[in-house]
Amino acid sequence: MDLNKIGFNEELKSALAHLNKEGIIAGRVALEHKRIYRIFTEFGELLCEVSGKLSFEAVGREDYPAVGDWVAVLPRLNEGKGTIMAVLPRKSKFSRKTAGQTTEEQIVAANVDTIFLVNSLNEDLNLRRIERYLTLTWESGANPVILLTKSELSNNVEDSVALVEAVAFGVPVIAVSVHENRGLDLLNEYLQPQKTIALLGSSGVGKSTLTNYLLGYEKQAVQTIREDDDKGRHTTTYREMLVLPNGCVLIDTPGMRELQLWNSSAGILESFTDIEELAENCRFRDCGHMGEANCAVKQAIEDGELESGRLNSYFKMKRELAYLDRKQNKKAQSDEKKKWKSIKKTIKAKRK
Repeated sequence: MDLNKIGFNEELKSALAHLNKEGIIAGRVALEHKRIYRIFTEFGELLCEVSGKLSFEAVGREDYPAVGDWVAVLPRLNEGKGTIMAVLPRKSKFSRKTAGQTTEEQIVAANVDTIFLVNSLNEDLNLRRIERYLTLTWESGANPVILLTKSELSNNVEDSVALVEAVAFGVPVIAVSVHENRGLDLLNEYLQPQKTIALLGSSGVGKSTLTNYLLGYEKQAVQTIREDDDKGRHTTTYREMLVLPNGCVLIDTPGMRELQLWNSSAGILESFTDIEELAENCRFRDCGHMGEANCAVKQAIEDGELESGRLNSYFKMKRELAYLDRKQNKKAQSDEKKKWKSIKKTIKAKRK
């Protein structure tokens, strides 16, 4: 495989050279399954595991390779396998907090240029969920594009587009229909060689159908939305990097039922620029927009310029981040103790 066609560049070549390890080659993570990685290299696909050193030095899951990452590999070509020695610098990463009570980062996709936020034009179109996706996308370093799929199911496509545009300032919003071949030509400007696109969205919104269309053949199984509750069904079960016929890289992801924030302070500022700008006109600089005198944000709601649900979404994400910060501080202290305990244990073992 010609790695240059899938995004390998001079900066990555320099990072690889600086590792100064004999025999290593560059590769890109196409798939991960239980810490076994399928890697695209110039010699073809290799199945790889991380080195013991990389695993030992990893503080959390974010230090391991993720789909889309560029890595340094020590290959064993005669076996079709290799060892991942290092993760090369990332230019972007879409992260969320892992599901459940564990305070840990999960990198959904790395080194992405554009993220297609896929939403179905059915009764489940959820503006609050779109705000959350946008917040994490802005934080990732990639550019968001909102795709409203299955437009053939809607009688009010223009109204739906307008509703989404009202919470996605300056972000392209494109209504598409694979079945009716509508709006898909508008995606071409993003689907360029050496660029990487990630598809993110809930289950059943049409990611697999769109992936099959872009690939030109049926790679992913397709399931419909359940009729009884209008919710999606899981089709894609793992994250996978695919190469389109024109050389553009596509990362398909499973539907996300839970999307918790991760280090998204800057993303919130970007997603809620309207509230932040209104807040500058409040009488008090520390206005909490909870009934203070001369609050410009509350006045905008009364005047119908701002939806109350959008302000509630803003508050909710702010509280979520504050809670996450407290949890991360405790985790950082715990991780530091574990790290030094492990180092001391290693030193004692060597002295024996």
